[in-house]
Amino acid sequence: MFRLGLTPPHHCDYLPGNLSRSMVVVDEDRLSPAAYDYFLAQGFRRSGSHVYRPWCDHCRQCVAARIPVAHFRPNRNQRRVLQHNADLSAHWVVADRLSDEQWELYRSYLQARHGEGEMARASRAASDDFLFCSWSRIRLLELRLENELLAVAVTDEQPRSLSALYTFFHPEHHRRSLGTLAVLKQLEAARTEGRRWLYLGYWIPNCRKMSYKARFLPLEVRRGEVRIGEERWLLLENRNAAREFEERLKEESLGFSRS
Repeated sequence: MFRLGLTPPHHCDYLPGNLSRSMVVVDEDRLSPAAYDYFLAQGFRRSGSHVYRPWCDHCRQCVAARIPVAHFRPNRNQRRVLQHNADLSAHWVVADRLSDEQWELYRSYLQARHGEGEMARASRAASDDFLFCSWSRIRLLELRLENELLAVAVTDEQPRSLSALYTFFHPEHHRRSLGTLAVLKQLEAARTEGRRWLYLGYWIPNCRKMSYKARFLPLEVRRGEVRIGEERWLLLENRNAAREFEERLKEESLGFSRS
């Protein structure tokens, strides 16, 4: 058994004006890839060595999302992304910190995407602490144009799944849709290795930078409930199902309370 705790309420990073809080795993020293596989299936996620899930008093807009690997087929736009990037090579490397080349790309990405935000000001050591941890099996997907590094996808490996932790890419190549390409390559690896799911973190329909996850269909989602034991994974097979779920989420979230 793992001990769980709750953080104090704090300002939400994704929905301005909202208060957020998290449920966290206290016994980090007991975590392993197998244990993390279990927590992922319960809607948790890691940030560095910390494993958490949203547990807000009056909001459940953060929806855990995973792709059932065996059933996924790229749509027309995703096939175009693959064709457009046929000149790139994909390589997997095992690492416990960013290389000099990866760090320079990471810094450029954060400056372009987050400007003067806290992440853009983070030191190299703090960035490694965010991306890596000692108890997980971590590998990096590198996408290159000849010898130039264009994108890196930090990926956790579990017995039954892969988890897409964080992807960063060259700001000047945003038209290549490198974030989408990275997910497609992670799915390809998961299928080859016989893994059941690729976890994408949280789909937040009302947050533009987190809403893209609904483009990968079919998608399994886990809506937060008052008690974890009441939660179930729901399969969204197509865009209509995703839109219907989003509408129901908005309606059923009115008056939601865990307090």
